Amino acid sequence: MKKPLVGILMGSETDREVMQETVKLLERLNIEYEMIVSSAHRQPQKTRKFVRQAERKGIKVLICGAGMAAHLAGVVAGETILPVIGVPLSTSSLGGMDSLLSIVQMPAGVPVATMAIGSSGARNAAILAAEILALQDERIRDALKRYRKEWTK
Repeated sequence: MKKPLVGILMGSETDREVMQETVKLLERLNIEYEMIVSSAHRQPQKTRKFVRQAERKGIKVLICGAGMAAHLAGVVAGETILPVIGVPLSTSSLGGMDSLLSIVQMPAGVPVATMAIGSSGARNAAILAAEILALQDERIRDALKRYRKEWTK
């Protein structure tokens, strides 16, 4: 089995349905990943442990999907120098705007690339992760080019 290149974290099991959009696209591009449920609020030690071990596992990019206060991406970014991509999820009566604002308003020095709310953001997170990986991996670059060609037909 190949080492994962992308780590996917979700704040709750209820986030899995949307984050499956990320998984489907990574699988289509033949990019290995590891996915866990780990809340920044309810399981901070588990989250920290996963992030600190990510680089040793060979993970190059982290994708975090979270709703409501959506602190997961920021907590993760505070623990690593790996690129972090945040996917705001629509899990409250605010339609995901609370999640979007929580993820996009990171302080200087703790960047998080922020995607659109929901499924589109989950798919775009996979594409952005692939683009980052493609800078150093010709196989992924070729897969991404094929995907773009198919997608634009």
